Amino acid sequence: MPAPVTEEQTRLDREALLDAAEALFYAHGVQAVGMDRVREASGLPLKRIYRLFATKEDLVVAVLRRRDRRWRASLAAHVADVPDPRGRVLAVFDWLAAWFAEPGFRGCAWINVHGELGTSSAPVLAEVRAHKRAFHDQLAAWVRATGVPVAEGVCLLAEGAIVTAGVSGNPAAAA
Repeated sequence: MPAPVTEEQTRLDREALLDAAEALFYAHGVQAVGMDRVREASGLPLKRIYRLFATKEDLVVAVLRRRDRRWRASLAAHVADVPDPRGRVLAVFDWLAAWFAEPGFRGCAWINVHGELGTSSAPVLAEVRAHKRAFHDQLAAWVRATGVPVAEGVCLLAEGAIVTAGVSGNPAAAA
């Protein structure tokens, strides 16, 4: 009888699986990537994958949720280094420009997944909407700190820059 899987091994397997799935889904799209490809990239047997995530949809939601935490934390850390409220808002666009210039940049993961799955997956749609709401709220708080009461224009500029850079492949959209 095989030894029971430890909590630590479960954590490591989950992270390896999320890393592999995120890279594949972002590079190729959710629908183009089958679970056999995720198995290959993660090095985990399918049986183990489905113990960690019962469905591909559950895996996609977990990938988006983890990416959201990392993405917004990175942005917040960058902005926190700027003492001036107006400078913080401008720093958002500096951070976006650096992200757009990263190798393998393919635009917004949440917009990409929404474009693929639309409303066909309520849990994925909920995760996409949660990310967009959280990003909007994060950006709006920085804008309000400048004394400007309405942040919609800046939020639309940021979202537009992300989509434009993703489509055009040109990081200058952040400027």
